[in-house]
Amino acid sequence: MTVQEALELEQLELMPLPGVFDGYIEFVARVSSTCLVTVKRNRYSVPCRLANRRVSVRLYPEHLDLYADDVWTASHVRLLGRDQVSYDWQHYLPLLERKPGALRNGAPFVEMPKALGSLRLALNKRPGGDRAMADLLACVPKQGLATVITAVEHLLAGGVVNVEHVKHLVSTLAGGSQPPAEPQKVVTPDALRVNDEPIADTARYEQLRVSTDIALVDEESGDA
Repeated sequence: MTVQEALELEQLELMPLPGVFDGYIEFVARVSSTCLVTVKRNRYSVPCRLANRRVSVRLYPEHLDLYADDVWTASHVRLLGRDQVSYDWQHYLPLLERKPGALRNGAPFVEMPKALGSLRLALNKRPGGDRAMADLLACVPKQGLATVITAVEHLLAGGVVNVEHVKHLVSTLAGGSQPPAEPQKVVTPDALRVNDEPIADTARYEQLRVSTDIALVDEESGDA
């Protein structure tokens, strides 16, 4: 009997393959005051609302997931070295409302998308730049990162960037402004249609002008 023949006979007795085994190691860890969780001598960020709380860590071979009260909160690629830190800068956005100056030297904001990083550098040395940038980043959770990045790229394409431009952009994003919709064509019901369409005749205005001129001449003649 060949291997192929044996396989054909055994397939009738084989059980269906179950789903992919979700293999991970789970344990509880404490979040530091800087919103970091230590796992295998490396640290990973979580949303700042979880500072000083405990979270559940699900450790996979290539990544890890973090849960708070059985609700997923963050994922990171697993670091294989030691004393390394994996930041997600969006975890720290609520802190910028109180400390916008953290944008200058804050480690979590080093790895921002290119467009946002360029705008941050342009505003660093301008009065009120930190606050304007913080207000713009506050639009990310509401409007989405892709929308904010697209708006910033259009702003940077203009060449000159100042605080007022950023404030105007924040106001536009916060207001949810959208491009004007294409006007719909209004169809007149048949019952309201007129049998004889009116014809535009601008020549009648010329007749009014002539009548006015004659009246003025008659008035001047009477005065004489």
